[in-house]
Order: sequence, then structure tokens, then C-alpha cells
Amino acid sequence: MRITIFIFLAGALIAQAAETVSFSKSLYPVFEAAACRSCHNTEGVASGTKLQFPEQNASAEHIEAFGKSLVTLINSNAVDESLLLKKPTNRIAHAGGERIHPGSREEAALKAWIQRLTALKGEELAKALRYREEEAKQGGSVPDVAVRRLTHSQYNNTVRDLLGDRTAPATQFPAEDFVNGFKNQYQAQNLSPLLVEAYGTAAERLARNAFRPGSSSGLLTCKPSAACRAQFIRSFGLKAFRRPLEPAELKRYEALFAKEKDFTSGARLVVEAMLQSPHFLFRLEETNNPRWKPYARASRLSYALWDTTPDDTLLASAKQGELDTPEGVEKAARRMLDNPKAKQALDEFISQWMRFDRVLTSTKDRRRFPQYTRETATAMTEETRRFISDLIWREQDFTKLFTAEYGYVNADLANIYGVPAPATEFTKVDFPADSERAGLLGQALFLALSSRPDETSPTSRGLFIREQFLCQHVADPPPGVNTNLPPVSEAKPQTNRQRLAEHTLNKSCAGCHNLIDPIGFGFEKFDAIGGRRAKMQLRFYGERKDRETPPKMVDLDLDTTGFVAGIEKSNFTSPKELGAVLARSPQCQECVVKQYFRYTAGRTETLGDRPLIRKVAEDFRRSNFRFKELIISMVRSREFPGEGGPVRVAGNH
Repeated sequence: MRITIFIFLAGALIAQAAETVSFSKSLYPVFEAAACRSCHNTEGVASGTKLQFPEQNASAEHIEAFGKSLVTLINSNAVDESLLLKKPTNRIAHAGGERIHPGSREEAALKAWIQRLTALKGEELAKALRYREEEAKQGGSVPDVAVRRLTHSQYNNTVRDLLGDRTAPATQFPAEDFVNGFKNQYQAQNLSPLLVEAYGTAAERLARNAFRPGSSSGLLTCKPSAACRAQFIRSFGLKAFRRPLEPAELKRYEALFAKEKDFTSGARLVVEAMLQSPHFLFRLEETNNPRWKPYARASRLSYALWDTTPDDTLLASAKQGELDTPEGVEKAARRMLDNPKAKQALDEFISQWMRFDRVLTSTKDRRRFPQYTRETATAMTEETRRFISDLIWREQDFTKLFTAEYGYVNADLANIYGVPAPATEFTKVDFPADSERAGLLGQALFLALSSRPDETSPTSRGLFIREQFLCQHVADPPPGVNTNLPPVSEAKPQTNRQRLAEHTLNKSCAGCHNLIDPIGFGFEKFDAIGGRRAKMQLRFYGERKDRETPPKMVDLDLDTTGFVAGIEKSNFTSPKELGAVLARSPQCQECVVKQYFRYTAGRTETLGDRPLIRKVAEDFRRSNFRFKELIISMVRSREFPGEGGPVRVAGNH
């Protein structure tokens, strides 16, 4: 009897002790110190797994709920066989390597929490099992972005359509930075003193040119008079500010106009002032002004689909309330996609997504790659632009981005690809059956921009695929880590794969490099400008002072087996094989949606954007991956959140 009572009391005490265990104070700090979140998040390389950490600013209640949800990763009948234990300790192959050392205090905390999870029962267990489902339903908020500065591309296009000026003045502005993979992210759109000065200089010149004899701007369409002055200010102001002027604004610009005795000089002064106004340089994203709301929508549509200011038809649609319904927005969007400006806008998106800048500013070792010139680099970008544009505008299956066995070749590229030079520039040419090329991954652009000047870079190639095609962020190297690889010598020649083995021996490097290097190894059959090679050729010049003396050549066999950690059945040995893996991967398909969202929204997606991303991805799949339908779904979903998009949180603007 005493033994029974003792067992009962002991069990009760254990249960009570377990009940008081706090995940946020016991195991959660262990996971954070092990940097598990860096992979297990919506942008991490483990985004496709069942384990997703809450955001860093999550509440204590949310963190505790997450901790209990880990019950899905334990084996109650054999706790030592639980994935929750065996994965982070690398007892089961873990893409992130060993994160918790067996036998450590951290592992003891992990085991204690697993024991706590085995005690979950009833409603507490049911709630833990519902965690992922409930989290998926949570909308969350999205950033309140009231205005966005015109990018340099948008500035050039806007003054072209507003003034007929095709001099592209923004090419002389201070360079824009890439953030989140694009140059239009609102976090990086501050005004520097140099940019402000550049705006002033450009405005003065643009205004002067708009009224010079023979100008095609056509700004003055009425006879000089007070009525004409007001008409001009209203008309130009509507187009420049992309919404009607307020009475106070109209009065202010009339007073400015009147300072000049000459009518044309007054009009020029108004244009110069408006081109320096924040209302021109920044475009509305959100506003609480009812009169401006339809115009903000027109502006969002225009800069998303055309990369320029709204035309008269779109402004009229805003005024007449034709953009107030999903159907109205879709009708306007389809009209806009039929305009040549839509193709130019998509070209800008393509150039940034594919990082044309990297190949256009790159240099290659002239001794190894004498055929690589500025013209060759430009040809690489042109091939990719034509290739992607053809998929979009001929409404083909966009997954051919990775599987199409052809390219658009000129003489320079034909030399690299080992195919006959076409009779005309950038002709569609099928890759040879044994080339192992397919889609973007087999094109010279990707292979060149992700290489060093003298040799390939498996790390850069793997990182590019993770970031651009899987939307996964790989953490930067820890501070102070030596990223230099051991040099290659004649006495010990090594392939890139052999040299990069150093990363797997260094624990501070292995976690990330195990996620990117194995991808890059699959491209080693292709050199630093995209040419096919059977072996890796090393060149040793020794102490030769005469650079014309031929170097000693050493050929090494290549191991091009690779895989993508986090994607099942992803082993490959060539761009063609990896292209097939990516084309069928849900992560890659959704990443295409995310990249277009990031570009058009000017920011990365948040938890609040999940419903929108999911809906657009579903529409994309249902359309058989037609990119034009992705665009239509995106603009509808962004403008009308009730259809599956996020809830906008507007400020007082």
C-alpha cells in the first residue's frame, strides 16, 4: 500500500515538475545558440521541412506553443529514436550538420524537453498538434509603406512619358544598391545629399529642354492667359503627381508661375519645381485621403506593370471608379500587359532577378579566356532576356525556365557553346543532346556571373541557386573566419571539390557550406565563362618572368555529383538534371512568385503576406505556370486582400 501511494505521489510530483518546465527558458535558448532558426524559417534552406521557428519577435506564449508543437517530431514509444533528438545531434544525416553535441548539457536540455512532450495529453496534446494548422491561418500584419521613391529606371521612364525626354538622366545619378536581390526595396530608398543635388540638376535641364524650340513635349496646348495658366498647372500636376492637385497646391504653383512675366518661363519654372517635389519623386503606395485612393491604386498598377507613370486612360479609370473592383483591376491590368511598356518593365525585373550587373561588371583572366569581352558579357544578358521574355509573352510553361534545351545564340555564344554560329544574331538554337545544358542553369550568363575571374566557384553557384531560385537565405560567414582556401601547387594539384573539402572540416563553415557547395559541384563540367570541359585544367607559371612562356598544364578528373539538401530525390550531375529537379520543386515554383512579389512590393514577404503568396502560387500552378497569369493574380490579390491577400495596415498619410 505504501509503495503504491509512493509511486502515485512520485508520479504526481514528476508531472507537476514537467508542467512547470518552460520551453522559452530551457530548450529555446539552446536552439537559438545553435542557429537552428537560420535554416528553419520561411526563407531558410530548411523552409520546406516540417520545422519552422517563430519570428524572433514572437511572444512568450507563441514560443511556448511552438515548443509543444515539437511533439510531432518525437517517438513516444522510443524517445531515443525521436527525430527531434537525432537530427540536431546529427545521429541522422542532418543538412545543417551537428548543432547539439551528444553528451552535452544542451543535449540534456533537449532530452528533458522530449520527456515533457511525452506527458502531453488531452486538450493540451490536441492543441499542440493543431499548432501548424493554426499558425498557417494567422494573417499577421504587413509593413505600412506609404510612399516609395522612384527608382532610377522609373525616373527615366517617367520623364520620358511625361516630357518626351529620352536622355535617361538617372543614369548619371548615384548608383542604387541591391537589397533583398533588387534595387527598388523601400528600406534602401533614402535621399542622400548627392541624389538630392542630382535631382535638382536634372529638373533644371529637363524643364529647360521641355520648352526649347522644336521640343516634342507638347505641354502648352492653350493660348497664354490666366485660364491657360491654371489649366496647365492642373493638367501637368495631375500627370506629375499622379493624382489631382489640392486647392492649396494649385494656388501655390499659380503664384510661382506668376513670378515670371514670360508665359513660357513661368511654365518652365513650375515644371522645374514639380520635378523636385516629393510628390513627384515619391509615389503613393497607401493613403487615407479618399480623393487620392483610386489614384494610388493606379500608380501601384502602373509602376508594377509598366515601371512608369500612369497614362491618361489609367488616370481616367481611377477618376471614374473603374479600379474599385477586382474585375476592374484585372481588366486594366490585361490592357496594360498588351502595351509594349509591359515588356520593358518585365525586362527590368529580369535584369535584376538574374543579376545582369554581375556579369556586365565582371572581368575574366585574359590568358585563360581571351574570347570573353564586354560584348560577350552583353550577349550573355541578351540571351537570357530573350529566353525569359519568350516564355512570358508566348505564355509558355514557365518551368521551362529550367528545362528548355535551347538558347538564343550569337557568334560569341556559339563559340562558348560549341555550336555553329547562326546566320542572324540571337537565333533560337537547340543545345546538342550530349551538352547536358538546359534552361538558365546551362546558359553562359549564370555560369559566368557565379564564377571567379580565373576559375569556377561551386560556392557562388550553389548560393545563387539557393537565393534566386529557392528564395532561401544562407547566413553570412561568422566574423573573423578565414574564407581563403589552401592554395594549389604543382606538388599538390587539387580540384575545387578537393579544396572545398576544407569547409567540411571546419565546424564554423560546415553548417552553411554543406548546404551550398554540393549544389555547385554539379556544375564543374562548365568553366568560368560557361564553356564545356571534360577535365579541370590547372596552369602553373612557376617563377617564369616571361609571361609569354607557356605554363605547365595539369588535367584533373572531375566529380560532378551534387544534391540539394532539403529537396528529396535531388541528386544530379549536370545543369540539365538539376533543372528538372527545380522545375518540379514546389519551393522553386513558389520562389518565382516570391521574387515577383518582392520586386513589385519593394520588400520581402512577411507572415502577413503568406495568404497572398499561397493564393498566387496556386493560381500560377492552375494556369499551367503561365507568368502573365501570375502577374494578374498578384495585382488582384495585392489590391483586394479579401481574395486571399494580406490585410493592409495603413497609416495616417
